[in-house]
Amino acid sequence: MDAEFWQGKNVFLTGHTGFKGGWLSLWLHQLGAKVYGYSLAPNTMPNLFTEANIDKCLASSTIADIRDLQFLHTALAESQAEVVFHLAAQPLVRYSYEAPVETYSTNVMGTVNLYEAIRQTPSVRAVVNVTTDKCYENREWVWPYREDEAMGGYDPYSSSKACSEIITSAYRRSFMADQGIALGSARAGNVIGGGDWSEDRLIPDFLRAIDAKQPVVIRSPNAIRPWQHVLEPLSGYLKLAEALYNKKTMFAEAWNFGPSDDSAQTVEWILEQLVRRVDGASWHLDDRPQLHEANYLKLDSSKARGKLGWKPKWSLSTALAKTVDWHNAWRSGLDVFEFSKRQIHDYQNTIDLSK
Repeated sequence: MDAEFWQGKNVFLTGHTGFKGGWLSLWLHQLGAKVYGYSLAPNTMPNLFTEANIDKCLASSTIADIRDLQFLHTALAESQAEVVFHLAAQPLVRYSYEAPVETYSTNVMGTVNLYEAIRQTPSVRAVVNVTTDKCYENREWVWPYREDEAMGGYDPYSSSKACSEIITSAYRRSFMADQGIALGSARAGNVIGGGDWSEDRLIPDFLRAIDAKQPVVIRSPNAIRPWQHVLEPLSGYLKLAEALYNKKTMFAEAWNFGPSDDSAQTVEWILEQLVRRVDGASWHLDDRPQLHEANYLKLDSSKARGKLGWKPKWSLSTALAKTVDWHNAWRSGLDVFEFSKRQIHDYQNTIDLSK
């Protein structure tokens, strides 16, 4: 990344109170950007936004709903943002079965609202819409998915993100290109890292169980996911935003930011690695009937490697170690704002996957 590029840049970030959004806020602040956050209040307690005091690195923090178009437009216009990152979403697969209307209205119409607000904000030059690897029509095959594969999704969450991708493509061609706004989308794997307390996610569930001195209960030990530390895709989003800003339409398309092939591991493999690292940890299988979730999913990130010069830096082992280290620092009462900044610094200064 070009640190000089971000110095003094006005950046509008939706979803800044979330896990990814919190880490991105910290990184942008560290790069010298002025970050204007727009999001609902954090939905877990504890949460990264509060525990790491992320509000102190923001130019402003607006707690509001992405579905409120007028309020969103006002906040974006006041920020005079040049770069927009869209991370606000209902991000959970299992919860989407309970709340499909909330999921679709947030992930579909929330995206439409943001694009409408952007169209009315002349300062904006580059936009990155963050979706998910689950936007692909998952055929459970062994090959990794490329950016031109069919969109789809079995569950409301996955299909809502597929819709967001289709909307992005339509707005790019129908409106944004003519207005000189470079619009790209970014898809990543299962992100892990310190400060994630979301429900129904493997690492947060594991750490909660450890804190409660209980075994973690697992649904699908044989499910394979492309695991990666949260800083990996965030580095891709930042590189993509720079490319969109500087070269516009050349990079205005969809991008995968997945981990290396050997980071696609089963849930059971991840658990066994964690159990070795944490004294007293254990797990057992929940054998009750479960809602449908994809069993196998991998991303092909060769386009990002070839055209953006992006590649993963941390091995899966390192990603797990950094996640546990962050949680231990938080549990010990350390300043996790500073601890998080040090992890970002460590990531930026890592040369390859050898550590």
